Amino acid sequence: MNLQEIRDLDFNDLGNASSGAKAFLLIVIVAAILGAGYWFIVKDQRTQLQSVERQETQLRADFEDKQRKAALLPVYEQQLEEMRVMLRSLLRQLPSKTEMPDLLVDISQTALASGIETELFEPRAEVLKDFYAELPIAIRMSGTYHQFGSFVSGVASLSRVVILTMRDIALEPVEGQPGVLRMEGTVTTYRYLDDSEETDRLLEGDS
Repeated sequence: MNLQEIRDLDFNDLGNASSGAKAFLLIVIVAAILGAGYWFIVKDQRTQLQSVERQETQLRADFEDKQRKAALLPVYEQQLEEMRVMLRSLLRQLPSKTEMPDLLVDISQTALASGIETELFEPRAEVLKDFYAELPIAIRMSGTYHQFGSFVSGVASLSRVVILTMRDIALEPVEGQPGVLRMEGTVTTYRYLDDSEETDRLLEGDS
């Protein structure tokens, strides 16, 4: 078969074409079918395969990461329990329920000894947390910077650990009294829960 035979090939009379021309035509048809099959089928499947392979790589990495974390879970649980024990130990340094009334008196007396004028010192309802209780106290006090500094120092030196946090505190000068400031708002102190209170909290949580 030569190039001229291919040029002279009559597609309406393929039966009389030479065997070489027929073989060439068959090769062309098969090649076209294979090319179309790759373009319309295999190419999309290869794209999908690459996407699945990327997902497999990500899933494998996620699995290995979770496997490492699972292997370390007992260590994490032990560390968490140690932190809980440490937290309870620190909280036990706070006042107890029975010590709170005397503590409030001590705080009020410390303010008085510092020269601060206490216009309002009103404990509010306690708020129970998991391991401790918050006691908000509404206050309104007047004094100088030095007197407030002496008050804070005096509270810090009390026999029990006292933590005071301030919320919504307003500090402004008192009219007609140079150097005197009025502090008004809410301070919160804390105490630890005794064993019976912790048990009640746990039972409330289970229910």
